[in-house]
Amino acid sequence: MRRGLIHVLAWTLATGAAVTLSWWGVHTVMAGTAYDPPRALPITSGDATTQESKPLSSSTARATPSSEPPSTPKPRATPSASASTQAPSPSPTASGRVKSYDTEGGRAVFDLGESSATLVSASPAAGWSMQVWKTETWIRVEFAKGADRVSVFCTWHDSAPRVEIGTY
Repeated sequence: MRRGLIHVLAWTLATGAAVTLSWWGVHTVMAGTAYDPPRALPITSGDATTQESKPLSSSTARATPSSEPPSTPKPRATPSASASTQAPSPSPTASGRVKSYDTEGGRAVFDLGESSATLVSASPAAGWSMQVWKTETWIRVEFAKGADRVSVFCTWHDSAPRVEIGTY
């Protein structure tokens, strides 16, 4: 019994020494190469009224294409699904007036110009999916979770761009 106890003690000490040596070697090599993930730049909301900012989790769930067209009287757009961000090419009429709209389903950020708007980014909250429709006169971002829907709708067909948020 005593001999078995000595073997277990020797094995434990050898294993502890090996783990310590390995950790020290890896720690020494990695100490100067720590990677800090990039930080997102804050988006100023200008004169827009927004909810108090709360941390958003990114979602890897892809939006499923809907068979229903967006409910608007204007021409139908082709839906495009996005995992977390939609970044269109810059518009020549962009004014640099970027506004963020936080909803229960996620965040949509628009660059509102004098006579048009562009979608800067859209990201769903954790557990939500998202779908984007675009035409020449409006952009719709819909966040979905089960039967819950939150729609951020930016229109500029008859006036300067305006944003409406609807829950259904």
